[in-house]
Amino acid sequence: MMLFTEVRGLPVVPLAGAGPLGTVTSLAVDVASGTVSHVLLRRGRFGRETALPWESVHAIGPGTVRVRSATAAESVPPRHDLLGHRVLTNTGTAHGTVLDVAFDTRTARILAVFTTRGELPAGRLLGLGDHALVVRAG
Repeated sequence: MMLFTEVRGLPVVPLAGAGPLGTVTSLAVDVASGTVSHVLLRRGRFGRETALPWESVHAIGPGTVRVRSATAAESVPPRHDLLGHRVLTNTGTAHGTVLDVAFDTRTARILAVFTTRGELPAGRLLGLGDHALVVRAG
């Protein structure tokens, strides 16, 4: 298990080849499947953000994200960073703000979402948009 905040800022390094490809800026989530779908990274301070599909990740840790391939995703996911997102239930009740997300580094499965109002199990995730993360009312 690892937290999104632990991955942010890690260097992305290819299994074979030269130095780092960039630094992790965020992880994109497919809420429907409850998994991390892409690793978003930036090369240098002013570099363009690139999305690598999760399938290209070989391992995370210690201190790096190692990838099999540096081939960017053909379709880049919408830029929704879960961290700091407002959380609403499907009935419209506010449930705080996302502080962190725990996920399995081998399967990319989301395990839990930690908010300012407590922990939410991954099974309650319904949708993610510009405005909020929507979860099933519990």
